[in-house]
Amino acid sequence: MRVKGGDIVLIIVAILFPPLAVFLMTALLSNQGHIHAFWLIYKKMKAEETYGPGGYKYTGSGVYAPVYGTAPATAATAPQVENYGTTGATVPPPVVDGKTAY
Repeated sequence: MRVKGGDIVLIIVAILFPPLAVFLMTALLSNQGHIHAFWLIYKKMKAEETYGPGGYKYTGSGVYAPVYGTAPATAATAPQVENYGTTGATVPPPVVDGKTAY
């Protein structure tokens, strides 16, 4: 999970004045304290990781929804490509002077 400058500012604001951090994230003035502020920051960071920068909106109660209707494909839902990457395919050993190098 990447932590950006804006997230660090929100964490500092949450430490110094938690209601302001909640207000900055939700546009609702709430006096729930440090735990609520940190929880909302965490949920925002997870939404950004899931939907990408700007690909989500706050719907209330710590829930973020995708702006464009659906979440992007994840490793679990993406179609599998046969023999893609380092698994599945075998590479013959190199040949040097007509002999196998191994």
